[in-house]
Amino acid sequence: MDLTHATEWVARRVDAGAYPNAVLGIADSSGIVSIEAFGGASADDHFPLFSITKPIVALAALRLIEEGKLAGGTPLTDAVPEFTGVRPDPVVLDHLVSHTAGMVEPGLDAPLRDSLLAPGRRFIAGKITAYSSIAYEGVAALIEHAGGSPWADQTLTNIARSGAEGFTFDAESSRHVPAGLQAHPFDWERFITLAHPGAGLFGRAADLLAVGSALLRDDGTLVQPVTNEWMRRPRTTGLPRLEPFTEDRPVEWGFSWNLPRDPALLTADSFGHGGWNGTQFMVTPSRDRCLVLLTSVIAPPGQHNPDLTGLINAVNAA
Repeated sequence: MDLTHATEWVARRVDAGAYPNAVLGIADSSGIVSIEAFGGASADDHFPLFSITKPIVALAALRLIEEGKLAGGTPLTDAVPEFTGVRPDPVVLDHLVSHTAGMVEPGLDAPLRDSLLAPGRRFIAGKITAYSSIAYEGVAALIEHAGGSPWADQTLTNIARSGAEGFTFDAESSRHVPAGLQAHPFDWERFITLAHPGAGLFGRAADLLAVGSALLRDDGTLVQPVTNEWMRRPRTTGLPRLEPFTEDRPVEWGFSWNLPRDPALLTADSFGHGGWNGTQFMVTPSRDRCLVLLTSVIAPPGQHNPDLTGLINAVNAA
């Protein structure tokens, strides 16, 4: 596997100042192939993962589904009875993980349970797709209710089955406070106290690569093969889309997984998730590849993170 083009892609962006630093990791089904650090970062550094947190937490929910303790149709009210008075339409686990729950979305630094129970809705659940992080407070509640122990403990214990033992909700693990925060109405110090189930994890490249390698092996380490296939089935085909994933950013959502449908990608079966600060985790079964990019810079308001199509293609063509 010649990763020259992929490493040059990252190095160019660090040299140009687009990224303050970065770590690029590649794995296949046998394990880690390469981890390379750029711009003063260390290969073993913890970075804030932001929304890559979502599929890591969702894997704990999938374990409970395999045990018969949860289902895609489990109502949020099973775990949060107070939600009964918030909405007239039923909201279930599958809505929460596929961004179709219609939640009124607060900032990432807002109180979690109060925000989940805030009155109102953006749309009837299941009718539209609009990206939501507060929905994962509902996912966490369902995990905790079904599993009988704190959701964060279940998440970290479950993901450690892959050999990924460095994930943490402790911001002290990382020296990489995101650049660009000052341009946003966002309180970092308040955010890191929340252990946000949709955005609060910190992790190393090796941790994410262990997860990706386990999913590529498809040997039941994290989920059974039938679940591995089920979690990647699109849940949002044909639904209208609200910002930020509109028609100019083609994507479907599986059970928490981002399923890119961009014709510019060389592969059609990649799945993964990105984070607000430029992090990326992408798995491509047909190429037996897992890509991890860790960095920490937040785009200015109204702008998207850099397009990673070139990097993903360079890895999958290697």
